[in-house]
Amino acid sequence: MMINRQQAAAEMLLRRRARETLIDFTSFTFPGYLADPVHHLIADTLDQVVAGHIRRLLINIPPQFGKSELASVRLPAYWLGKRPNDPVVIASYAADLAELKSGEARGIVENEDYQAVFGDRRTKDLPPVKTRRDSRAVNQWGLAYPYRGRVRAIGIGGGLSGFPAKLAIVDDPHKDWKEAQSLTVRDAVWGWYKSVLRTRMGEGGAIIVIQTRWHEDDLTGRLLKYFPDMWTLLRLPAKAETQKVRDDNNEYLGQPRGLSDPLGRQPGETLSPSRYSQAAVDEMEIEVGSVVWASLYQGVPRALEGGRFKREWFTRIQRAKAVDVIARVRYWDKAGTAGGGAYTAGVLIAKGRDGKFYIEDVVRGQWSAREREEIMKQTAQFDAQEHGSNWSVDIWHEQEPGAGGKESAEATNVNLAGFNVYKDLPVGNKDARLEPFAAQAEAGNIILIEGAWNRDYVEELVAIPNGAYRDQSDATSGAFNKLNNADPGEVRTARFKW
Repeated sequence: MMINRQQAAAEMLLRRRARETLIDFTSFTFPGYLADPVHHLIADTLDQVVAGHIRRLLINIPPQFGKSELASVRLPAYWLGKRPNDPVVIASYAADLAELKSGEARGIVENEDYQAVFGDRRTKDLPPVKTRRDSRAVNQWGLAYPYRGRVRAIGIGGGLSGFPAKLAIVDDPHKDWKEAQSLTVRDAVWGWYKSVLRTRMGEGGAIIVIQTRWHEDDLTGRLLKYFPDMWTLLRLPAKAETQKVRDDNNEYLGQPRGLSDPLGRQPGETLSPSRYSQAAVDEMEIEVGSVVWASLYQGVPRALEGGRFKREWFTRIQRAKAVDVIARVRYWDKAGTAGGGAYTAGVLIAKGRDGKFYIEDVVRGQWSAREREEIMKQTAQFDAQEHGSNWSVDIWHEQEPGAGGKESAEATNVNLAGFNVYKDLPVGNKDARLEPFAAQAEAGNIILIEGAWNRDYVEELVAIPNGAYRDQSDATSGAFNKLNNADPGEVRTARFKW
């Protein structure tokens, strides 16, 4: 009798714990589940989502490290047990993959272990959480009355009309390396996120994107770029980094420096010993190569270096150094598409009497033609205020071929009347025009003034010709080449101090 009572008490304790945390729920409903510290960390973070403390979560983790079991299979079932009136969306790059996870989650809800946890609501007003008999399709199933909770499984690009969600789980939005390298595919994923998924989220709803990183411009990359303050990033590298490497990587991703390893590991230690031993991870790093390793396994994808520029060529200084400036040029590479496509970029370069060139500022964005002209005028006014007068900075902008390009250039000249503004008709290919600047960068004569634009600027240059964009580099070559044609005896601003 005493043994039976002890067993009953132990069983009751396990059920209570399974109602309180996702990791205990997972262990209770999946007795063979192997949980390393990383899985406890993921589950603890997902608990914060269930509790409403985190509403936007990015989890970047290598493939085959147990991400989907927790986030896409156990979490939907657990969520419905805790919040049975709040619908769930499970999305992946393919509908059948999302439906597979949806079906597994449904199976958990219908399992007797689940009923042992959430079946006894201990009040007539809260009946057990069970599935509806007439709503059990893997692409959409729901809970029995009186609950309104449902699960919808779709592929990226699929519709969600008539389905207001409170939790969206996007598990691997990009299929593979090849698709992630396609700007067309990345734009399609981004458009689906903004126009479909985001618009179906109810007020206070939570979105989780859990993925292996494939490209610096993938869904995680764009969310961190456009909404850095809204998203919590949990980056889980396959191998722990040194503090310097971690700081550099976090800075590149727009995260604070000084953060410790999320698991308190020593440099080089593996992420999940129960899945991949230290020897297996070391072997993996050698076999996949540095680019794949940095992207898929460390969660820090960078554009392939094109071979002409190196990151170490660019020195950064703060605005505290006095320099004799010979001339300044702000050169604009113009585009006219709002919210997507090509960028407009305006690069400001100062030529110093010390023989060096100072990249002082970069303005960049995806604006409509009207917005672009407003930004260009505001920038000209700011430059004039910063550097002494309307004539302290020469403003150049590229004229595109054809009648449309001519009209646009003339409109820009009118818009910037009162400033030193000129249209440019560049000759030669882009790489040839950039070569003089590249030679000076290699010689150590290019200095960057510290600013929020530094990272994107350098990354675009080092990616040439493999990167997606050339707007900043085109504006750079334009400004640099105009400065080299300037009269070196003309000192526009003597002893200007940053």
